[in-house]
Amino acid sequence: MIYLIYFLLAIFATTVGSLTGMGGGVITKPLMDVLGDFNVQTIGIVSSITVFSMALVSVGKQIKAKTEIPFKTAIPLAIGSVAGGIIGEKLLDFIVDALKVNSIVTVIQNIVLAILILCVFLYMKNKQKINGKELQGVPVSLLVGVFLGVCSSFLGIGGGPINVALIIYLFSVSTKTATVCSLITILFAQISKLATVALTTGFAEFDLSVAPVMIMGAITGGFIGASFNKKCKETTVENAFNFVQLLVLGITIFNIVRNVI
Repeated sequence: MIYLIYFLLAIFATTVGSLTGMGGGVITKPLMDVLGDFNVQTIGIVSSITVFSMALVSVGKQIKAKTEIPFKTAIPLAIGSVAGGIIGEKLLDFIVDALKVNSIVTVIQNIVLAILILCVFLYMKNKQKINGKELQGVPVSLLVGVFLGVCSSFLGIGGGPINVALIIYLFSVSTKTATVCSLITILFAQISKLATVALTTGFAEFDLSVAPVMIMGAITGGFIGASFNKKCKETTVENAFNFVQLLVLGITIFNIVRNVI
């Protein structure tokens, strides 16, 4: 039964993640916190594996469909996210070792995620009134990529809505273009995180029993979400994006309350 639950969780999270550019981890991580079957670091690894599988499929499908990708922005973002992913993983390990209490780390992650989600939601609802930047150049894109990679790896969410909103605001691109850039950034951030784990502690200490079924769910969700993204209108993608933010915000608040009380 547990394998079916995690399989369905992965399909739902990655379908939405691929459609909106959120990556799926922003749903996977909080829901795994709710289920409470694994510790913080294991949840982070399983979430990263799931998100990596989805991002790989989604980016490949977008390229095959000849979706317009602004590579001058996307590639530096991706490279920066690799460095950020390593920093974020090290930061998570440091906090876990320092606090020694799984529930406190979960609360910290969910508080940070809730604040970021709320800021992004308010921005997306009011972005027509906010003048976006039109930043260009490799250095800027690299720095933004580092920041997104840190958020992605430390929070175990794959980047999520933070990527899309920040890319729209800083580079003044459409939601669909930001979605593709976000997925590329997410892909490289997860590669760096998983490579860091492989080259340091290894994966043996983590309970990855549900990882195979979540990978299958993520691949399925990646195909479905990418297909929907190609067919849906800009407004549909944006509405889905905003709805999921509210859903995730509710889940994070639940996680905070449950671990504090």
